Amino acid sequence: MSATKVTLRKRELPSGKITLYLDFYPAIRNPRTMQMSRREYLGIYLVKNPRTTDERIINAEKLKQAEAIRAQRELSLINEQFGFIDKTRQKMDFLAYFKEKLPNQDQKWEKIYKHFEKYVNAKCTFADVTVDLCNGFRTYLLTTNQLRSKKRKLSQNSAAGYWSTFRGLLALAHKDKYLLENINEHLNKIETKDTRREFLTAAEVQALYNTPCREPVLKTASLFSCLTGLRFSDIVALRWEDFGTYPDGGHCIRLRTEKTDAEILNPISQEAYELCGEQSTGIVFKGFKKTMLQSILPNWLKSAGITKHITFHSFRHTFATLLVSYGSEIYTVSKMLTHKNVSTTQIYADLIDEKKRQAADIIKLNINKDQDKQQKNN
Repeated sequence: MSATKVTLRKRELPSGKITLYLDFYPAIRNPRTMQMSRREYLGIYLVKNPRTTDERIINAEKLKQAEAIRAQRELSLINEQFGFIDKTRQKMDFLAYFKEKLPNQDQKWEKIYKHFEKYVNAKCTFADVTVDLCNGFRTYLLTTNQLRSKKRKLSQNSAAGYWSTFRGLLALAHKDKYLLENINEHLNKIETKDTRREFLTAAEVQALYNTPCREPVLKTASLFSCLTGLRFSDIVALRWEDFGTYPDGGHCIRLRTEKTDAEILNPISQEAYELCGEQSTGIVFKGFKKTMLQSILPNWLKSAGITKHITFHSFRHTFATLLVSYGSEIYTVSKMLTHKNVSTTQIYADLIDEKKRQAADIIKLNINKDQDKQQKNN
């Protein structure tokens, strides 16, 4: 039940002054702290027992001011507008709010936070978060460089992903009553560009298997991704407790993916299981670190004779394309990859069609050359 009655009351302070406050009945709930409140002190003070005409006039003006506020509050409560309850929210640190959300999110949030912190020069309150500020950040993302490189521009697809996540933060702040306006209604998304998804053929995966790697754990984790489609974030956190056994004796993995927070129960092959080594407890791929992907992975790929631009995420693409090329149904592949929409998985079928076209173009009869020779002989 919301309050509909607001009463202006007085309270004498030890200093002898009279402070004015509003009394809500019944009590109202603070939308940020979720605590019930009966009072709002107005910061308006009266002189006790005014002796002069000026003091009496000033007291009367302050009472009128307090009464006007009381009427506004009562009207706001009738209309169920509670923004006045927590007057400090607009002065609160938006960056601090942003940072509080990071521990429960993936690494992308950390990167977005660092970009936004740089954009606002490490200072931003909720009052500063306006449509103009957000549109400025959108432009910043489309023109800035990567955090780790001053020469490489942030790709448009990365900018689109960062912008989409940032807008999700704005929606959350509005839901939490920190932002009084739904700013997203006035913001446009950043369009993504179609990009080429590199993957390995079965022969190239075999070549990797046959090629020694300076870090054996990188090799086994990479091949494991090729055989399961798991992302880096899930493989690096994979624990032996995540493995299970089907009634028929086959192995499976049950875990909650970091990126999509989806619960999966996927079968894995015997070969994939054997890549994990001897069964133990705790982390499966002990010592596997992201830093290995920067220099050791490219050198290992080069040693295997692979010249494509392959990242660790390409192993997930490899898993999907190999499944499709060997006849697995798109719906099954989609479930294995934990895609929410089958249309996301369709790209792998399109990749296979492209390979078919390339294969068809391999056979050449040099028909035009033969025709030219025949014309010359005639």
